[in-house]
Amino acid sequence: MALAIEQVSNTARRLHARLRGQVGKAIEDFSMIEDGDRVMVCLSGGKDSYALLDLLLSLQRAAPVRFELLAVNLDQKQPGFPAEVLPDYLRGLGVPFRVIEQDTYSVVKRVVPEGKTMCGLCSRLRRGALYDFAAAEGYTKIALGHHADDAMETLFLNLFFAGRLKSMPPKLRSDDGRNIVIRPLAYCREREIARYARARQYPIIPCTLCGSQRNMQRQLVKTMLEEWESRHPGRVESVLAAMKNVAPSHLMDRELFDFGELASARDS
Repeated sequence: MALAIEQVSNTARRLHARLRGQVGKAIEDFSMIEDGDRVMVCLSGGKDSYALLDLLLSLQRAAPVRFELLAVNLDQKQPGFPAEVLPDYLRGLGVPFRVIEQDTYSVVKRVVPEGKTMCGLCSRLRRGALYDFAAAEGYTKIALGHHADDAMETLFLNLFFAGRLKSMPPKLRSDDGRNIVIRPLAYCREREIARYARARQYPIIPCTLCGSQRNMQRQLVKTMLEEWESRHPGRVESVLAAMKNVAPSHLMDRELFDFGELASARDS
């Protein structure tokens, strides 16, 4: 069982306050949660989703608006998945929860060739199952545990490997139009979430049940950002700041800026 916030060190409590402040700021900046919202929190068993649920529960107790939280886990039938870890943890917290069972593992293993990265298809299948559940049960928001580092990694993945300037927005409407997805950890750094998770002693379920995925492009980008942070302090924070300070007229996307309407001085 994870440690209660009252049981951790003063340093961990200060970190909790910092992360909670960042989550509250993101919720306010992007209008993520409104009065009466029913928020479905996707809980995978990783450090990020545990911290997400933890911080939202803390904010729920003091927020000026009323909102409901439901923790939802998708059991994808991976061999060796410890099915009782999350239910036991959530029952101990007294948090409402649901476990959805869907054998996406077999689909991924059948479709993805041996040696290829499985995470892309796995993520799409998982997302579809969770989105279907939220729509059917009437949840107004789906909270995911992506943090600032995830957003930066996605930016460079798209830049280097897809030729797109695109990342993870803190709030979006799903492609099918049925769900609003929010990322309350948008301002939180992964290293601080990891420190907080260790202090709280969450019962982490590692995402290695499908086998090693160490050669993923995302891991290469993560390593690059870690090296930047070590060798060039402040560079990663500058990237994060730039993602919130975009000048469409200084890029080359004609869908974002109407270059054709610009006329020379003699034409005006």
